Amino acid sequence: MIRLFVSQPLGAGKTLTTTADQHRYLTGVMRLGVGDAILVFNGTDGEWRAELSAIGKRDSVLEVTELTRPQTASPDLELVLALIKRTPLEWVVEKATELGVRRIRLVTTRRTNSDHTNVSRLHLLATEAAEQCGRLDVPEILPPVPLERLLDTWPADRPLTFCDETLARPDGAPADPAQSLVPSGGGVDPQTPSRPASGAVLIGPEGGFDPAETARLRSHPAVTAMSLGPRILRAETAAVAALVLWQACRGDWPRS
Repeated sequence: MIRLFVSQPLGAGKTLTTTADQHRYLTGVMRLGVGDAILVFNGTDGEWRAELSAIGKRDSVLEVTELTRPQTASPDLELVLALIKRTPLEWVVEKATELGVRRIRLVTTRRTNSDHTNVSRLHLLATEAAEQCGRLDVPEILPPVPLERLLDTWPADRPLTFCDETLARPDGAPADPAQSLVPSGGGVDPQTPSRPASGAVLIGPEGGFDPAETARLRSHPAVTAMSLGPRILRAETAAVAALVLWQACRGDWPRS
């Protein structure tokens, strides 16, 4: 069933007015008519069934009928990503949304080629990915800030896993990257296996971190360096690989 992210409060009996883009999508692309049902969510009130009750020239009206899923929180996982080229950056935002990331922080480093991006477009892509993948919220996307400024304010008690390409082992025998994601206390509490952990994953730019940046990262009390294996990965590949590892070890994926 079609899912839409909306900004209005949700509840039984509430009436929603679509945006012009949503109206075109529902009536022009999907060919829905009066009486057809969709699912709506807003990131706070859960997912609701709604019926198309009126179709105008520029917008449509939805009548909210019943709750289909109560609101649940995404894992407290952040992706901290150095700016990369537009196409791979947009791809990473989509995949990070699908993988359940709660927040995406963009940073600039000494080797990034730009210091800005279209955050509004990235948020639109994240919204579309959230609608398609079934999650109940849309990740927050923060404008780029210098890496040094981010580290200056990063809490000492919030784990930040730094994917360090200099740890790649060409001999084919890398250390287990999952070990970097398990704290000294043993990781997820076995008595509460469904409770996700908290933390963030940091991915550098296409040219890698400057040596001075690497030294600063290694000196930060919250940062742990992690290898992603014996091969040097593209930034977008590294981002997805690291998020998958985090989710498998500490996130909200089922664990046997």
